[in-house]
Amino acid sequence: MAQQERAERTRTAILDAAAEVFDEAGFFGATLSEILQRAGVTKGALYFHFQSKEEIAQAIIGEQFGVWDPISEIGTKGVQAVIDLTQAMARSLQRDVRVRASIRLVIEQGTFASPATDAYQGWIDVVESCLVYAQEKGDLRADVTPHDVATYVIGSFTGVQVSSEVLTGREDVVQRVTNMWRFLLPGIVPPRRLGKFNPAGPEPDPTTSTATDPALVG
Repeated sequence: MAQQERAERTRTAILDAAAEVFDEAGFFGATLSEILQRAGVTKGALYFHFQSKEEIAQAIIGEQFGVWDPISEIGTKGVQAVIDLTQAMARSLQRDVRVRASIRLVIEQGTFASPATDAYQGWIDVVESCLVYAQEKGDLRADVTPHDVATYVIGSFTGVQVSSEVLTGREDVVQRVTNMWRFLLPGIVPPRRLGKFNPAGPEPDPTTSTATDPALVG
């Protein structure tokens, strides 16, 4: 048990260090030597867990779907669920270096030996499942296709968060996502149902406020 716990701590240290390096330098600019230095582990320990930089990157990309977990409950599906989940991702981008790194890695997929197309498709599939449910309930216009809307939502969210990163270091990413939904909802929701949905999503948990997040200080 002690050996297993040490191994898990080592793996966590590697992923945390790698996330910092990938977030700062991207996939191409990151080096295993920098990851090793920040993680404070030996090369042998790193290769016990991961065989390459690509494998570390894929592990970080895989973790981004933690923010989508609530969608496993059928009662949470629908248009508001998609809004809430994009807002949750936006807030995670502000405070969680692993999420920031995973998003950068996906966007920079051209630098991978194996492009991360599965990540984009995973997002689209989750959003589409919510919108199919919404359309069955009358919350999505009958003349729109859930798959097309899901593809557009993911493309729009990607562009919004990238432009926010470039212009403000993602300080305004939550407001930009809110604006995205303000403009999008009238085109996909029947007029009589618009009042049901809040483009800003749920009120953020004050215990995870970005204003006091040590990761954002300095």
